[in-house]
Amino acid sequence: MKTREAIRHFISGLMALAIVGAATPAFAATASELFEEGNRLFREDLYWAALLRYGEAADAGMDTPLLHYNTGVAHYKAQQYNRARLSLEKAASYDPLSPIAHYNLGLNAYAAGAYEEAMRWFRRAAAQDERKDIARLSRKAMSRLRETRAEEEPVIVAGPVVREEYQFTNFDFQLRTGFGMDDNVFRTPAEPYVDVSDPNNPVLVVPEVQSGTYIPVNLSARYQVNALENEGFFGSYRFGGRFYQDETLNNADEYLQELAFGSEYNRRTEDRGTHVYSAFKIAQHEENYYDPDNGAERFVDGEDISDRMNFLRYGPEFWGRKRFGRFTFGARAKGQLWDYEEVEVVPEYDHEFWNMGLHTDIRMSPTSLLRLSGEYYTRRFSDRPSFELDGTQPLGNPAVRYDYVEYAIEARQRVTRSFWFGLGYARTDRQDRHVGYNNYVRDEYAAQIRLNLGDRFSFGSRVFFQNYNYENAFAFHEPTAGRKTLERLGASANATYRITDSFEIVGEYFYRDVVTNDTRLAYTRGMASLAVRWLPWTE
Repeated sequence: MKTREAIRHFISGLMALAIVGAATPAFAATASELFEEGNRLFREDLYWAALLRYGEAADAGMDTPLLHYNTGVAHYKAQQYNRARLSLEKAASYDPLSPIAHYNLGLNAYAAGAYEEAMRWFRRAAAQDERKDIARLSRKAMSRLRETRAEEEPVIVAGPVVREEYQFTNFDFQLRTGFGMDDNVFRTPAEPYVDVSDPNNPVLVVPEVQSGTYIPVNLSARYQVNALENEGFFGSYRFGGRFYQDETLNNADEYLQELAFGSEYNRRTEDRGTHVYSAFKIAQHEENYYDPDNGAERFVDGEDISDRMNFLRYGPEFWGRKRFGRFTFGARAKGQLWDYEEVEVVPEYDHEFWNMGLHTDIRMSPTSLLRLSGEYYTRRFSDRPSFELDGTQPLGNPAVRYDYVEYAIEARQRVTRSFWFGLGYARTDRQDRHVGYNNYVRDEYAAQIRLNLGDRFSFGSRVFFQNYNYENAFAFHEPTAGRKTLERLGASANATYRITDSFEIVGEYFYRDVVTNDTRLAYTRGMASLAVRWLPWTE
């Protein structure tokens, strides 16, 4: 009996089956009133009467994810588990409701005695990133379910609606490492070419494409203290790098590490939500400046300048989004200083980076999404002289300033609960603020898919094509070489298999093909990796 009581109290404490009685679009006055009456009856524990009103609201023309969700919860409370499952699955197809619907589907399956099904729903709810509170409850439910499976008589009982226990702190950590193969380590051109950057001394270059293996390492840790119910203050650290195993390829090693401190506010209901993030970040980038033709360190006037690409960046970052039913509006802003390692014989890359952007998501239907976005960003260098229209870069010229304006449209369509695809287009206009030598317009076309097979396996892929239109720049910065042309084709794929709640196998593939008449920049590269991701705890 003590065991049964403990389980009963635990299940009661985990319940997230709160009926939503927030403002609901009035499709028709009668339907809206019936829906609200159903919510009132539910709060009075009159579940059969509530179901009657929900049914009448549906007959009056209401067909919303919120109605399906509340109907499913009422069926659950009335111990009609099959009907509850059908209604909750309909609600789960609507993204804002899917985390809590998946969690409640797990509770419903548990109450029906379908333990394996319950575990699958809990895993799905725990894997999402939108609702960390639901993810945390789902992990606790999975842990308790494993314990209850060992009991002689599992208790199938639903407790009253209670508020989730408030968590004062939480800690997230994950580590990923494995093995990778790179077929063009230094992004080397595949064919010999003539370097005409100095028209008085053209040079035949015979590049050497090199391949090798590497160890990818990605680590992240975040600690958050919740000072308020919906707001917390956090500190985070992440490290990412790629380290080649052959000593002759060590010039391609690179890594970054970043510290961030800030606050995050997140408040959600089923049809509304506010999420605001602000932080100060400081990051260190380490990357050798090598000759892509052979991977060797670069020298100018006898001085090694291989550290030229190492830099420190720091500054504030902000983003926020607000959801109103089918519409979500978002904004972001970032300001950073990029401080490159000083090298005496060449101009430095030190610059300011400023970014502002807006976007809106329109939920066209429960299964389709349209995103519109616009962005402005600028790079303002301090010591790098601008180019003239003849391709020269006199040291006395004003410092480089590039302004970018980008707008994009993306459409996503969910075909089934486990599969969706998307199409997108983006245009970027770069303005060189001196005389316009490095102006370009870039058009990008992209497609992507996402597939989930069960609760353990997921697959995603993206392909894109970019075309650059330079109005003034020359190949090799030399007028005799003609106007610069550049096209870039890219593809990526990733697959994840969940072994346990703490371990995943991750496979990734990355491909780039750059075609340009500035042949020193043309290359083809493929990278494949297989890694294990470890998530020991996320609380």
